[in-house]
Amino acid sequence: MPLDNNFWDKVENKTKVSKETIIDLARKLQNGNMKNKDTLNEIIDTLSNLTGKKVSDEKRQKIIDKVVGDKVPQNIDKMF
Repeated sequence: MPLDNNFWDKVENKTKVSKETIIDLARKLQNGNMKNKDTLNEIIDTLSNLTGKKVSDEKRQKIIDKVVGDKVPQNIDKMF
């Protein structure tokens, strides 16, 4: 079921992130090779820019190592 413009307007007003940016990020996540460091760096950069939070080189490398090494929990309950 496609989401209507009213939904996207609410999301954009609350997050200050455009529909196009959200869809572009979703496509990168869905179509990107999550074992490719360049793809992961691009996604980290996008999320960093969207949130306004800087990601240190050390943290970036830890994220990449966990994703590439399949050390990211598949079950959200195991994340916390």
